[in-house]
Order: sequence, then C-alpha cells, then structure tokens
Amino acid sequence: MFRIRTLIASLAFALLAPLAGAQEPASASATGSVGAGAPAQSAGSGAESAAPAPEAKPAPAVAPMQEDKRAYGVLPNYRTVEGSAPFVPLTAKQKLSIATKDTIDGPSYILAGLFSGLYQLENQNPSFGQGLKGYARRYGSAIADQDIGNYMTEGFLPVLLHEDPRYFRRGTGSFLGRAARAAAGVVIARTDRGNRTFNFSEFLGNGITGAVGNAYYPDEVGFTPTLGRMFTQIGTDAISNVLKEFWPDFKRRVLKKGT
Repeated sequence: MFRIRTLIASLAFALLAPLAGAQEPASASATGSVGAGAPAQSAGSGAESAAPAPEAKPAPAVAPMQEDKRAYGVLPNYRTVEGSAPFVPLTAKQKLSIATKDTIDGPSYILAGLFSGLYQLENQNPSFGQGLKGYARRYGSAIADQDIGNYMTEGFLPVLLHEDPRYFRRGTGSFLGRAARAAAGVVIARTDRGNRTFNFSEFLGNGITGAVGNAYYPDEVGFTPTLGRMFTQIGTDAISNVLKEFWPDFKRRVLKKGT
C-alpha cells in the first residue's frame, strides 16, 4: 500500500513542479488599479480643498472564488477554501456536511476500486484471496477506511475538539514553499476561532480508523499495523492537500481554463 501511494505522490510532484511560477493574477490587477487612481485624486485635492468632501461610497463586495467540487475531476474538493479570504468559522452541521460530501462523492468510490485492484495485484492481505471474492473484500475494506476516516477527521472530532477541518489554500509563492505548507496542513490546523493548533483531529481520527481496521484486516492486526494504517492515511491526506493547492494553477496553465 505504501509503495503504491509513494509512487503516485512522486508522479504528482513531477507533474506539478512546472507550475511553480504560477501566481494568482487577481491581486496584481487590484493593486495596479489603486495605484493608477492615486495621482488623479492627489491632483484634484488642491482645487477641492474649499468644498466639503463628498461622502465616500463603500467599495462593492468582491465575492470569494468558488472552489471546484472536485480537483482533477476525481479528488473531492469540498473542504478547500482560499487562505486569503476572511476567516469564517464553521458550525457543527457544516463540518458534518463536508464529511458527508467527501464520503458520498462518486469518483472517490472509483479511486477506491482502482486502489483495491492494485492491492490485489500485490496480494496484500493474502487471507482475502484472489478473484472476485478477494477483490470485493479489498474494496469493502478500502471503502470502510475511507468513510470512517472522513467522518472522524472532518466531522465528529472537529466538532468535539472545536477544530476547523478545512484546507486553507495559499495560492502564491514558490512551488516548494506552497507544497511544504500544504503538506504541513495535516499537522497544523485552525481552531474555530481561527488560531493555529496541532491537528488533533487528523491524528486521532486516523488513529481510530487504523484501530477499527483490526476488525477487518486479519493479516494486519496489532499495534504496528495500526500505526502503519494511521500514518499511511495521514500521508495520503498530505498528498491530497498538495494536489488541491495546485489545482487552480493546473487548470489555468494546463487546461487553459480560468479560475
């Protein structure tokens, strides 16, 4: 399992590395428009000094960028938000809604099926056997890991621990800096007040999921296999954050679609 996911991570980094120079265009244009308007205001200030200043009108609100429901067509993207946007805490219902959307997302079941096929080729968990029966058991186990993990790390524990399960996308900076910060999202989270904290939900949630796996992984029972499942899932979530970080860049520069 670990070898397969490491290979996928390596391929992902190789594909995303050319996007290192990608920057969000919005901030530059906004800065330019403010600078362009400044001289005109300064020039007219002397002539209007005697007259009362007109009442300033509030600037129109700028709607935050809508994130795609899926990144790359298959990766659930419901909990990604722009880090530059003002922080707004989630309610308990919203956290559980994110977990539910990630869980019932159709392509995630297709991915679980593909991984199950790879695990069968490697004959992981030999007691599952081969053939359709063995594949069904591997697929059911993969779905259980996925669904329990989603609800633990994105729903129940964030509600109980008052943590925010969202990934806050950076969007600017060097490739390595953005990738490192995205991966670090599995270690550092935000509280419901917006403060940074250790990501207890990620570690405890995947720890619980790994422990529950002892019930349906007969070949991998015990403390060490439980830790292995736990850290495999944490590593998978880190890769997922990196992919989500660069999805708008990939869409804009490779697919030639605006963000």
